[in-house]
Amino acid sequence: MNELILTLKKEIIEVLNLEDLKPEDILDDAPLFGEGLGLDSIDALELIVLMEKNYGIKLNDPAQGRDVFRSIRVMAGYIQANRVK
Repeated sequence: MNELILTLKKEIIEVLNLEDLKPEDILDDAPLFGEGLGLDSIDALELIVLMEKNYGIKLNDPAQGRDVFRSIRVMAGYIQANRVK
């Protein structure tokens, strides 16, 4: 799980062009939206594309994204449980 968390951090930094951040700057349990990483709805769409492209996971319900993208740790757990092998 820790390896997946680190990979996700790197992918998020790259996909969202967060060049001023390093993986260690993103806390595993910090919120991705709002006060945490401060992502917005456009970033959420990018995360949905990332999950589909890199992990074969398709989110059909945008409301589901709110739960899945609560934090890096939650996102990693969801990917582990739903990844297309």
